[in-house]
Amino acid sequence: MKNTLTRRTVLAAAAAALTLGAGPALAQAPFPSQTLKIIVPYPAGGATDILARMMAQKLGEAWSVSVVVENKPGAGGTIGNNAVAKAAPDGNTILMAITAIIQQPPLMSLPYDPIRDFAPVTQIAKSPSMFAVPLTSPATTLKDFVALVKANPGKYNYGTYGAGTSSHIQGSLLNLQGGLDMVHVPFQGAAPLVTNMVGGQLTSAFIDSASARAHIKSFRPLAVTGTARMASLPDVPTFKELGYKDFDPYGWFGLFLPAATPAAIVNKYADEANRILRLPDVTAKIEGLGLGVGGGKPEEFAQTVKNDAGVYAKIIKDANIKISQ
Repeated sequence: MKNTLTRRTVLAAAAAALTLGAGPALAQAPFPSQTLKIIVPYPAGGATDILARMMAQKLGEAWSVSVVVENKPGAGGTIGNNAVAKAAPDGNTILMAITAIIQQPPLMSLPYDPIRDFAPVTQIAKSPSMFAVPLTSPATTLKDFVALVKANPGKYNYGTYGAGTSSHIQGSLLNLQGGLDMVHVPFQGAAPLVTNMVGGQLTSAFIDSASARAHIKSFRPLAVTGTARMASLPDVPTFKELGYKDFDPYGWFGLFLPAATPAAIVNKYADEANRILRLPDVTAKIEGLGLGVGGGKPEEFAQTVKNDAGVYAKIIKDANIKISQ
């Protein structure tokens, strides 16, 4: 009897210990268990918004939850970025950001730190830029163009889709490395930039591949950014091939969570996003926008973010780029 009681006591104690130990895990709701929100820090209709809505649809189908897209435009994307930086780190609020998130710190005061306050999830798409001239330009190579600018001081400009954007930084870098004096002509977005370029109001421009895609035969690309030539422009060299430095970073679109989000949730998003990016209809849609398909692990995207931030900060400092706020 004594042995039986002892055995029962031990078994009961063990069962209680297991129950108590599993309690918090059992009590914690599985993720996701409620509506998810993707914040887009730009207006509806642009590439960032299109990609976010595509991901929202696919995530909702995969996880059987409602995934909504909320546009929070303004202040160069910083309003929407800040909303996610300050959101609860529970995985229910996620950001679809672009390269500007890491270009802005050297240019303006921000209510968040893009490195410390976010957990990178994965890159959704990437976009090289091209440096182009009008078809009427006598320059057929970048070497020709540089010679023209140097021979005609003060007569050449470069158009961009805004002050402090990738195109502005790239133009400043070309001025710096080429010893040029091109005048910066900023526009409010890519659409008016392309319109003025096609209309012959500019002598050159830096244009992202997505915006240039529909008008590629209306101007002459001389070089592209990134580490490899564009598949659609195999005869156009990269800046790196031509001896220029720091033109390697691509423009990118990526998913970010608040910094303190549990690693399990970050990885769950990353795994599902990478599965989605391999779907034929998703690949076709991204490429149809003139973009390259992204993907990769959170730590890989985090390294890209950190590396690119350093490259842009150095360019902004060396070229003395400033914008009014």
